[in-house]
Amino acid sequence: MTKRLIKAFFLLVMAVAIAAPVIAADTKYNQLTVYTALPDSEVPVYFNAFEKDTGIKINYIRLSAGEVLARLQAEKNNPQASVFHGGSTDNFIAAIDMGLLDKYVSPESKNIPAAFLDKEGYWTPFYIGAITFACNRDWFKKNNLPYPTTWNDLLKPEFKGQISMAHPSTSGTSYTILATLVQLMGEQKAFEFAKKLNANVRQYTKSGATVPQQVALGEAAIGITFAHDALKPAGEGYPIELSFPKDGTGFEVGGLALIKNGPEKERENAKKFIDWCISKKGQELFEVAKSYRVPLNKLATPPKGSVNVAELNTIDYNAKWAGDNRKRLIEKFTNEVSNAGNLK
Repeated sequence: MTKRLIKAFFLLVMAVAIAAPVIAADTKYNQLTVYTALPDSEVPVYFNAFEKDTGIKINYIRLSAGEVLARLQAEKNNPQASVFHGGSTDNFIAAIDMGLLDKYVSPESKNIPAAFLDKEGYWTPFYIGAITFACNRDWFKKNNLPYPTTWNDLLKPEFKGQISMAHPSTSGTSYTILATLVQLMGEQKAFEFAKKLNANVRQYTKSGATVPQQVALGEAAIGITFAHDALKPAGEGYPIELSFPKDGTGFEVGGLALIKNGPEKERENAKKFIDWCISKKGQELFEVAKSYRVPLNKLATPPKGSVNVAELNTIDYNAKWAGDNRKRLIEKFTNEVSNAGNLK
């Protein structure tokens, strides 16, 4: 073998040795597809931080929780995403009943109080928030009216056309409101109340996060929503004050879960994402995103200005019952209270 051939041979071996690790790295899948029910204003904070920490890029579609559930049902035989991210656990319980989720128990779950965990291991809790009346301070001052402090206060004639809420057929927030009313008042009285309230509702939106935006802009005097969603525009300087119903309010435990039969190449990335979301670092990004969601990891510090749910008069909200009765109650609401054909 000539010196020239020997040199060429060693150059080739060196090239292969150097290239081999690069090829291995390139073949490692670094993408993840997520359906998220959290607002567009928040998700870039979380998803960009996750990519920075792991090198995994998230491709996401933002939908209301009810829309995510409908999409998962439509894609059941060919799921296009790996993670259902955000929205109250009522939706996750309904998804279990429909066979749409896979079990996964994150090792980070050890830092979440056992009372909030799904005993079957299908969904993972990562924040909590209570239902509130978001009130436009300027409107109430102009009209010299007190803030509503009970559910029946919302029926006052002076609030006609001034209340904004989402429709429970598309919004996880609003379905939690409906389930709260039924558990608080009993089904018959709750629907009688909803029919009366309908006269004061200016419009039903698709997403619960839209409601406080309308209050912030003065398009509605009152928005029925979650406290963390109302506190976001309030923290940005908009004239919003929170009032919690003294006769009892419901709350959500926000969840995330693996989608059953999601893209196999994303499976490990999806588990890493769930682990990261409920880690101390992931949970404390609520502060950075100015979302005011209360983290469930006991090691994480809640955002400044967030609401301590333990201090409120909350009902003994039964999320399992709410999830199991979701389809029936939504159909009843749509048929008897408000047709869902003109959502905005």
